[in-house]
Amino acid sequence: VVPVMLKALTYDEKRGACSVGSNVRDAACYVCWAFARAYEPAELIPFINHISSALVIAAVFDRDVNCRRAASAAFQENVGRQGTFPHGIDILTAADYFAVGNRVNCYLTISVYIAGFPEYTQPMIDHLVNMKINHWDSVIRELATKALHNITPQAPEYMANVVLPRLLPLSVGSDLHTRHGAILACAEITHALCQLAQENNRSVTYYFSEKSLEGLKQIHQEVCNQHKSVFNLDCFCTLIEKLSLSKMPFRGDPIIGGWQWLINDSLRHLTLVSSAARQHIKESAVSALAALCNEFYINERGEADPALQDELVTQYVSELQNSEEMIRCGFSRALGALPRFLLKGRLQQVLEGLKKVTVISPEDVSFAESRRDALIAIAKVCQTVGVKGDGSQQEYVCRENVDQIYATLLTGVTDYTTDSRGDVGGWVREAAMSSLMEVTLLLVQNEAELINANICKQIMCWLAQQSAEKIDKFRAHAGSVFLTLLHFDHPPVPHIPHREELERIFPRSEKETLNWNAASEAFPRITQLLGLPAYQYYVLLGLSVSVGGLTETTLRYSAQSLFDYMKKIQSDPSALGSFCETLLKVFEDNLRNDRVSVPLLTMLDQLLANGCFDVFTEQENHPFPVKLFSLCKEEIRRSKDIRKLRSSIGVFCGLIQFQGDMREKVFFQLFLLLCHPFPIIRKTTASQVYEMLLTYSEVVDPAIVEQAMAILSDTNWEAELPVVRERRNCLCDLLKVPRPQLVPK
Repeated sequence: VVPVMLKALTYDEKRGACSVGSNVRDAACYVCWAFARAYEPAELIPFINHISSALVIAAVFDRDVNCRRAASAAFQENVGRQGTFPHGIDILTAADYFAVGNRVNCYLTISVYIAGFPEYTQPMIDHLVNMKINHWDSVIRELATKALHNITPQAPEYMANVVLPRLLPLSVGSDLHTRHGAILACAEITHALCQLAQENNRSVTYYFSEKSLEGLKQIHQEVCNQHKSVFNLDCFCTLIEKLSLSKMPFRGDPIIGGWQWLINDSLRHLTLVSSAARQHIKESAVSALAALCNEFYINERGEADPALQDELVTQYVSELQNSEEMIRCGFSRALGALPRFLLKGRLQQVLEGLKKVTVISPEDVSFAESRRDALIAIAKVCQTVGVKGDGSQQEYVCRENVDQIYATLLTGVTDYTTDSRGDVGGWVREAAMSSLMEVTLLLVQNEAELINANICKQIMCWLAQQSAEKIDKFRAHAGSVFLTLLHFDHPPVPHIPHREELERIFPRSEKETLNWNAASEAFPRITQLLGLPAYQYYVLLGLSVSVGGLTETTLRYSAQSLFDYMKKIQSDPSALGSFCETLLKVFEDNLRNDRVSVPLLTMLDQLLANGCFDVFTEQENHPFPVKLFSLCKEEIRRSKDIRKLRSSIGVFCGLIQFQGDMREKVFFQLFLLLCHPFPIIRKTTASQVYEMLLTYSEVVDPAIVEQAMAILSDTNWEAELPVVRERRNCLCDLLKVPRPQLVPK
């Protein structure tokens, strides 16, 4: 039974898009559990090493958590009842039922501990090489190769003399899964062996034979022949990175040019792969480029060869204007990964190239991912070159270019591009906020005087706006960045407007605990910024989108927080007047901008309905409702947006409560909508005017209220326009409002 059971513990077969075998492996663990109960210790002694190794391997390296836990339980049973498993108690402590629940922890941490016991080292390595680097699941292959890296110090000679020679032929084989895993394994083991040699003050090639070094080079040629394989793009970039980090003696070798070509080719082939693989390949290629440049492109004086620098930087900057978005993404991130000696003397060229990527033009309006990556790259470049106030703009972040850098990053915060994928501009805004934080903290810690008051105010105000908007993820990110800048004290960020008030609203003790994702926690805090003049406009702009949005939770808490603030300022004419002026300014600045104006109309409807402007109703022809009416009228002029039109009806009905000449204009506007070409608008208008007459009965002569309400309720407003127009004109005559006249075409 034992040979069959040992085979069953590793049984895994792929069928279609999934695998079968987990139930077999689970049953095999149960058999091992039963052995512990069925036999005396002496009877199992000939099989102890086989069973214990097989159970440890299953407990640590099985793909499925139920199998890992079953193996751990079987191992525990054998340790308890048999007492003959090598190092049983120690292993059981590290790999108990709960510890093996996390697969990454099993592969990268627990496996290293167990491999420290000589009885298990070689079986674990052999299992990874024979069963896991060719596994059908790419995640398992990658984890297996990282595990081999971590275990290498336990058996360096075995890795160098047995495992590596076995892997090299597999890395140029025909099976994609095996080749992928073998190349990654060669990369990880080589890196680990070189690290070990350096730690022991030995040559990096101490563990490698000439044949092994040639084998590593041979992988390059094979991959070049089949470079369109996604697996090759991914794993070979990892191989380049690891061999570069290992400081292999390839300086001046023609293979370096081949590696550079492969990295560039990987960045150009991002358009050919799925979105899931794309990010992985891009990150691998960028990491490989950074390692390659740092090891092989720098001379003894710490400088780059001028011809190579010119060719590399010019080529990468030119690719930023490629017509393919993914190529722009790849080369943007590549520029962000270049070391300082390659950017020296070329900084302005790089920043200008990245700035062009962030500009929205009609041809590339949907290229949100490239704009995001360009903004990330700008921050990385700034961190790489460092800060020197009176330095050259070709070498440092300095007085001459800091304003240009901030202008580019601040432009990203205003990106609200949408397409079939939704709010793709959110990716750009998120990257812009992160980059603003990184650049600002970089300047603060080096030369804070480069940050002027106006720039700091813009950053904090835009972050405040984003902290008040409707999408939880972006609101949380903005809030986190806002508090990081506010509470940074090594040294503090200068020129933050209303710092003392902000620290009172957002205490340092709540920096980590405040949950910006929860609307119930975020909005009661952020609405308090409405009382701070510098932030009022931006917070109100963000709140308009949230209060007038469609998400119930966000709408409820944002609206309630806004109404609570409005109640507090009812007795403060100055604060209320300032709020109204800002509200009108937000509306005026965003006329015909449907992203803001439509939810803003909904918010205005709620504010009017909740009596937030009741103090103005006693004043005849108060400027606030007059200006608001004209803005609403202008917003819906010639509009065919049903949501916008329906929202405006509520605002017009709310404006009827204000005294003066405007009341007749409001009735006239509503009666125009009663004959709108869209039946749904006519019906909605009639319904809301009916409710308005019930709510504000004093605006109409009591003698005619019932008659007017009867016309509104009895008329079929979805009938033909001539019929509807006749009934509407009756209302006009009844309320003494001029009849709207048809405009001849």
